[in-house]
Amino acid sequence: MVLEFVSENELKFLIGLGLSLFAGFLIGIEREIKHKPTGIGTITLVVAGAMIFTLLSNIVDPNSTSRIAASVVTGIGFLGAGIIFIRGGDRGTEDTKIKNVTTAATIWFAASIGMVIGYGFYLIAMILVVFAITVPRIPHVTDLDFYKKRFPNKTE
Repeated sequence: MVLEFVSENELKFLIGLGLSLFAGFLIGIEREIKHKPTGIGTITLVVAGAMIFTLLSNIVDPNSTSRIAASVVTGIGFLGAGIIFIRGGDRGTEDTKIKNVTTAATIWFAASIGMVIGYGFYLIAMILVVFAITVPRIPHVTDLDFYKKRFPNKTE
């Protein structure tokens, strides 16, 4: 039997890797459909990377897993910050456009899903995947007809 050759930790790793691939694929598709700079590859690697760090942290030092978790959050925050662009005139002027904030938040959220998988909370991770796919699809208030009628000059 295959399970005789696979340790409990290796089985957790294989399950986590499979779920990370599934989660990253679904969230990445949502980003690619919207033509955003991150897609299946980036999101899958973020989820899987966070899962691996969390799983290893849990195995190697089960009494201090928060140390690695905090480092993952910081590292992913740095990665996400690099995706945000400020375009246009001087900062703070009306010409200024900030881009990719949702994409950066998606990367940060994807890492949290990887951590949830790494800790073994598989059902919660799948619920979070649905959440990550659904939230960017919620329309902006300024795109809704009632807002455009009520505030015609504010929708430019």
